[in-house]
Amino acid sequence: MIKKNPIDEARRYVTNAEEVIQKANYDPELKRYSDEKYVKIAGNTLWNGCLIALDAVLDVRKGKGRPDIDKYKEAASKRDKKLLAFVVDGYNIMHLCMGYDGIKDKRVCDVGFDNANTIISRCALLYPGEGC
Repeated sequence: MIKKNPIDEARRYVTNAEEVIQKANYDPELKRYSDEKYVKIAGNTLWNGCLIALDAVLDVRKGKGRPDIDKYKEAASKRDKKLLAFVVDGYNIMHLCMGYDGIKDKRVCDVGFDNANTIISRCALLYPGEGC
């Protein structure tokens, strides 16, 4: 089995989320999406892509059980303080606001996409062999 580059895989998730959010029927007058189902799917897809990138650069998979956000925050604070701020914001925007609450405000969704790209880019800098 050929192992995929986790940074490329995370970026693929963002591309998939972009395709999903287009199905949410954007109303330019209200600056909102009309279908929260697709906002939720896009938010969860973005967050899952970020987790792939974060898992590649943070040591959170050791120990029992699944890692929770606190493990990611603790590992990020030890590895890279800037990444920590992005992780906290990303969790709140992509996972909670978009993925869980289905907030349909386009500005919130745009911030979610920007934050996902920022997290993945930051992880690319920290990932061995990636660099720029």
